[in-house]
Amino acid sequence: MKTKKTYKVADHLFAVVADEECFVHMKQYEPFLVDGDDGEPVFTLTAVLDEPFPEHEVTIEVEQDDDGSQIHAGATTEGQNYFEFLLFGQRAARVLAAPDYKTATAWLEHHRLFGLNNALMVLFAMATATKGTALFHSAVVGRGGRAYMFLGKSGTGKSTHASLWCRYLPETELVNDDNPVVRVFPDGIMVYGSPWSGKTPCYRNMRLPLGGIVQLRQAPFNKIRRLNGIEAYAALVPSISGKRWDRTVADGLHETENALAGRAQVWFLDCLPDEAAAVLCSSTIEHHD
Repeated sequence: MKTKKTYKVADHLFAVVADEECFVHMKQYEPFLVDGDDGEPVFTLTAVLDEPFPEHEVTIEVEQDDDGSQIHAGATTEGQNYFEFLLFGQRAARVLAAPDYKTATAWLEHHRLFGLNNALMVLFAMATATKGTALFHSAVVGRGGRAYMFLGKSGTGKSTHASLWCRYLPETELVNDDNPVVRVFPDGIMVYGSPWSGKTPCYRNMRLPLGGIVQLRQAPFNKIRRLNGIEAYAALVPSISGKRWDRTVADGLHETENALAGRAQVWFLDCLPDEAAAVLCSSTIEHHD
């Protein structure tokens, strides 16, 4: 028998309809669980176990490969969005979603939690793209009542730099290690923890005003500079999840990215993995008007 549970991430509601077997493994979502429905969810996902995927003619539009995991994205001939998630060559889940992403079904196979996590992350990113919301690939720390985000390609040292802040700068805490959410409001920009946090389990239901965004690059020295305009925009785009070939999603993300580039402090840090890099970064961006 399936049960419906509702979660709130970055003040957006979404619902999951699944067998209890699924919910038993969703411990990381419990800090985001809400009682009852206090609004309309941005999407509802139904999880299916041990049932065959219905036959559909699918066109794959994009394939991504990242450290043993793969995502195939496309569409069916009927106009549904299609996603397939694999881990080390084994299919974890296949997802069919409505054109507006408000409803979706995930057929879970191997590595079920991995498949469900990826399905929920993708649906969240797509369903909120037009709502001033962006799911980032970033590490983020909280200090002095503000959030500081670290961007960069995989292996750049985002997690390492976040850990340096936590180790050497008093009253610093990890908010999320891989997938925080950012929302742009008329009166400010907020950063939220999420139930998705990569290899470091950090599933905190919290929100902080944005203090700054830092793009990292490994270097034999420490040097920081402010980015503005097109440089800031270009630094943000690669770290934001979204289906860029979907016009509605792309337009929504572009609006959010423009707002962030114009209103947020965005920095570029050449750095070593050392205490001095964390001190330079924090002392520069925390006290900059």
